Amino acid sequence: MTRDHLSNRRHLAVWFPLLPIDRLGSARPEGPFCLIDRRANALRLVAVDAEGLKLGLAPDMTLADARAQVPQLDAWPHDPEADRAFLGHMLEGFGRFSPMVAGDDPHGLMLDVTGCAHLFGGEAGLMQAVHALARRLGLETRCALARTPQAARALARFGRPGVIVAEGEDRAAVRRLPVAALELAPSDIQALRRAGLKTIGDVDDRARASLAARFGQDFSTRLDRVLGLEDARITPVRAPAPVVADRLLMEPLTTTEPLETVIVDLLAEVTADLETRLSGARRFCLTVFRVDGHVRRIGLGVARPTRDVRSLARLFRERLAALTTPLDPGFGIDHLRMEALDLQRLAPVQVDLDTTTEGAEALDALIDRLAARLGSAAVSRLRPANSHLPEQASRQIPAASCGERDATPWPEQDPQSPPLRPLHLFDPPQPVEVMSPVPDGPPVRFKWRRVTHRVVSAEGPERIEGEWWRRTGGRVRDYYRVEDEEGRRFWLFRAGHFGELPPPRWYVHGLFA
Repeated sequence: MTRDHLSNRRHLAVWFPLLPIDRLGSARPEGPFCLIDRRANALRLVAVDAEGLKLGLAPDMTLADARAQVPQLDAWPHDPEADRAFLGHMLEGFGRFSPMVAGDDPHGLMLDVTGCAHLFGGEAGLMQAVHALARRLGLETRCALARTPQAARALARFGRPGVIVAEGEDRAAVRRLPVAALELAPSDIQALRRAGLKTIGDVDDRARASLAARFGQDFSTRLDRVLGLEDARITPVRAPAPVVADRLLMEPLTTTEPLETVIVDLLAEVTADLETRLSGARRFCLTVFRVDGHVRRIGLGVARPTRDVRSLARLFRERLAALTTPLDPGFGIDHLRMEALDLQRLAPVQVDLDTTTEGAEALDALIDRLAARLGSAAVSRLRPANSHLPEQASRQIPAASCGERDATPWPEQDPQSPPLRPLHLFDPPQPVEVMSPVPDGPPVRFKWRRVTHRVVSAEGPERIEGEWWRRTGGRVRDYYRVEDEEGRRFWLFRAGHFGELPPPRWYVHGLFA
């Protein structure tokens, strides 16, 4: 992308400089405090609290030097895994400001807030909301907003905190930063300083060719991105949904009763967008943000793509009522988001005066309601599978995931002929004792569950071989459809050939209606 055609994107860098300390909350001790780790055969400071910083302590000092300077220093071992887990929680909580949030190590987040600032009254209001959430979480925070993520990061970590760079002013704002803001290797930073280049502006004034010859081509790219001259993108933790609606509440909700009204408004906004796209959605996701940073996501799947507000509102009502862990507003819910996912084309349909749904549509509506009440995993459908073995000829999948594109047809049967397969299969097949006039002939009598059945009619055999590409393909099976003298019909098979070991055995595999 050329410099003359940069997109007008906006990125917000959020850095928590004391995150390892702040995440401990009230559990940390009073007085000067630090976290330590063993590096290069010495215990070194990884993080220092605000009081320790005022006393001259700094990360990477040895614990011995730090205690010589501050004898009352309290030290705990550093837990980097806990830091990562805490930052992952921050990724969820700060998703209220933008659907595009990425981690920005160490101890930072990067948000693409293009088109989001108006929800908070502008970029200044957005910055204030970010700081307010950080204060509620007990976090020290430094932020900066600029065109590229690299420029925003450099300003947040090495510049004046809380700066909002106007469009087109990135280069001027970044030029005043020290060369350390380029975050190069220490040897490269030292080489720049020895050459008299102390600020990024000093480096920017040098010819790019000479810089590339000394530090490599990647140096020029890094410099241009920090200066906001070259466009860049972030990779969000969650891919943004194609259709999103947000609602910021002036007064946080302390009960869940008013939620239904807000959900209906969000669905109306989302479905209006879907209608302009001539599309419907198979999945919807409601995200509930609390003022304390807690996030709850509630998903809803439907069998057919839809954009019907009334049916979706009813399904969400039932989904919320059936949650295993009820929705807790805590200190208040101040933000809700509705996302439409898995979009499919859905052209307008002419509705008759008789709007009663029949057939497949009525079945899909029933599936949606059951899945909303019981969970999508509790409602399933059978789909044909490519296998001759009866127990593997079908597969069970969530019913809500079955759309028209997944509707593989079942093999057609002659309606005038008896069924080839029983409705009830035993898994595993149950052994029976069989008497037949000849070894390879049909059974004339069998004993199953201590009851002897005399066969009056038999049809077969139907031979089904084991699947050769499976290691455990099994023995050859000869199936018979038999009827006893009381009119009960069974599906029996003999596994194995006569003359081989182990000898053949008989099983009942199913019952016909």
